[in-house]
Amino acid sequence: MALSNELSVSCVVFDCCFTTDAWDEENYKCYVGDIVNNLKDHYPHSSILVFNFREGDTKSQLASALSSHDMTIVEYPRHYEGCPLLTMEAIHHYLRSCESWLSFGAQNVLLMHCERGGWPVLAFMLAALLIYGKIYSDEAKTLDMVYKQSSSELLHWFSALNPRPSQVRYLQYVSRRNVATEWPPLDRALSLDCVMMRLIPDVDGHGGCCPVFSIYGQDPYMPGDKTTKLLYTTPKRSKNVRYYKQA
Repeated sequence: MALSNELSVSCVVFDCCFTTDAWDEENYKCYVGDIVNNLKDHYPHSSILVFNFREGDTKSQLASALSSHDMTIVEYPRHYEGCPLLTMEAIHHYLRSCESWLSFGAQNVLLMHCERGGWPVLAFMLAALLIYGKIYSDEAKTLDMVYKQSSSELLHWFSALNPRPSQVRYLQYVSRRNVATEWPPLDRALSLDCVMMRLIPDVDGHGGCCPVFSIYGQDPYMPGDKTTKLLYTTPKRSKNVRYYKQA
C-alpha cells in the first residue's frame, strides 16, 4: 500500500493475532524468530519498526522474543477501560510515529503485533493509519475491510460489545485532522441523552437482562488530572434498573 505518491509502505501483521490460542514461550520465540528472519531475507536493506498492543505494564512476550534481533519496539495498551480504543493522545503518537518512520526511509517496514485478545484495537489502529495516510477515505468501509482479514466470530469472541460504532467515530476524528483547528482534538464535556440497545443480551437465560451503565473518564473539574475515574453509574437499587427482554 502507499502512504503518499512519493512513499511506499510495507506493513506486516502477525497471523497469530487472529487466534485465540495461547502460545508457550519456547514455541512463540521460534515462531517470531522465523518471521523476522524471513522478513530480513525479503527486505535485506530495510529497517523494521515493531508496534505491539499488549496487556499490562510488564515486559511483553514479544519484547522478550525480539531481544536478540536488535529491533525497535513501541508498545501500546490493547484497550482503554475495556474498550478496544485508545486515547486520542495515544492515537496521535502512533500515527505520527508511523508517519515519521515511513518518511525516514522508503524501504522501512512496519511490523504490527497484538497480544491475545488485542485484535480489535489492532484492526482499528491499522484502519486509522490508512485513513491518516489518505489511502482510503470512507471510515466504515476501511474498518470493515481490515476486519475482514479475520473471521467475524473472532471479533465477537474478543469483545462482548460491538466496538465498531465508537471506532468509526474515532476514525472520523482522524479523517478531519486537516480541517480541525486543533489536533488531536481537546477533551470536551459530553452529555449522554439516551442509550440505544439494538440487541438485548440474554443474561438470564430467558432472553433478557437488567443493564447497569457505568461511565468512565477524566474529571472535568480537575483538568490537570489525567487519570480515569468513575463519573457515573446506574444505582443498582433503583427504579431505573429495569428488566429488558427481546420484545
